[in-house]
Order: sequence, then structure tokens, then C-alpha cells
Amino acid sequence: MRRIFIAGNWKMNGTAAEAKALAAGVAAQDNAFGGVEVAVCPPFVYLADVVAAVAGGPVGVGGQNAYFESSGAFTGEVSLGMLRDVGCSYVILGHSERRQIFGETDSLVNNKAHAAHTAGLTPIVCVGETLEEREAGQTLAVVKTQVNGSLAGLSAKQMKATVIAYEPVWAIGTGKVATPEQAQEVHADIRKLLTETFGADVAGVVRIQYGGSVKPDNAEELLGQADIDGALVGGASLKVESFIGIIEKAPQ
Repeated sequence: MRRIFIAGNWKMNGTAAEAKALAAGVAAQDNAFGGVEVAVCPPFVYLADVVAAVAGGPVGVGGQNAYFESSGAFTGEVSLGMLRDVGCSYVILGHSERRQIFGETDSLVNNKAHAAHTAGLTPIVCVGETLEEREAGQTLAVVKTQVNGSLAGLSAKQMKATVIAYEPVWAIGTGKVATPEQAQEVHADIRKLLTETFGADVAGVVRIQYGGSVKPDNAEELLGQADIDGALVGGASLKVESFIGIIEKAPQ
């Protein structure tokens, strides 16, 4: 059975004091986690504070992005090794905001995924279609291209240690959410793609999170779907109550 994994993507929000308080507040509610794997992904500048705030407990910490080179003249970038050095266990790669706003390609995300494994981090690789693509009936084609391109060349062992997050772009930060049936359909398609590329044994292990306006009031039905193995939570992860509320709705 795949372990449910819920991660909070704080995006570019908060102050240092707020980040520490939020992290400590989540960590203090670890009795509500049950068997759920939990992580928080703060802005880079707050990573060390958040790592310290959750030290000794079950809350993992991840970066929201990174560059694939290990070092060099890449002003403003952060390497995967640096994330590991500061105490991260995870890294979000290819988030739709990175793809849509900053022009990140599948090839770039793929380089980052390989580098993440080299650094010993668990990559959370994001895929998802825009509203226009969904309305044009292109959801599967878009997701297939992103999955194949972003995960190209990973070994079976690396793939088993990779998390995929399906995030329909039209449902991120909009208040809209895919119905459980819509989300399950795409998650099942992704697992089918993984089976075709990596085999059933690998596909059966890989966890596929759903992201896109996940909240406590829709989490139970979403997380109850057969191929939805967790959530990558945006706005609702910025408050202890709502983030814990999502965790509590996960099947045990």
C-alpha cells in the first residue's frame, strides 16, 4: 500500500517569524498525522529556520525549486546539494508556476530530477494542463508529454523514489478544483503511462499527489480515490488549522 504524502507549498509568502511559527504549529500537531507522510516547503530564505523548528519530529522540509548544476556562476540559483546541506529531504520541480511564468521546460525539469536523486533528495515532479488544453480535450496528451519528458532516463530505483504531483493549472489558486472523478481519471492515466515505461512493479509504488485548491472540505473525497496518494497543498498550507484539517482527512 502506498503511504499517503501531503506536502505544503508555501510559495512566496510569509515573514521569518511567520514561517517559524507555522512550522512549529504543524510539528506540534504530529499526533494528527497517523500514517501520513508530511512535509512543508517554505521560501529558500526561511529553510534553515523551518528545519530547526521541526527538528526531531516527523515533518520533512523541502525546497520549492533548485538548479541542476552542483555549483558555479549561476547568480541567484540554489543547487540540490545546498538544499540537502541545509536539511531538506524533498524538492518541488516543474511546478506550473515555474513552467508558466518562468518558462521551464520538460528538459530542464528532467535535468533537475536527475540532479535531485544525485543529491539524495526526493523530487516532487509536477505536471498538469491549462484550462484551454482541458477544454480542447488535450489533457492526456499534455500530461503524457510532461511525464515522459520530465522523467526521461530515470532508473527504476530512482522512479520508485520520485513523487509526481498532478496539478491542473486551472485549479491552482483559483478556488476551482477538479472533481474527484476528473482527478482520479488523470491519476490513473499517469499510472498507466508509468506502467508502460517502467513496468507495473514501479508504477504500483510511485505516489501521485493531487494539487489544485485542496482544502479540508474536499480532501477526504479526493484522497479516497484509488490512484490519489496525497496532496500538494498551496494556500491551505499557510494556516495550521487548514493544513492539519487536510491531513486528518487522509485515509489511514
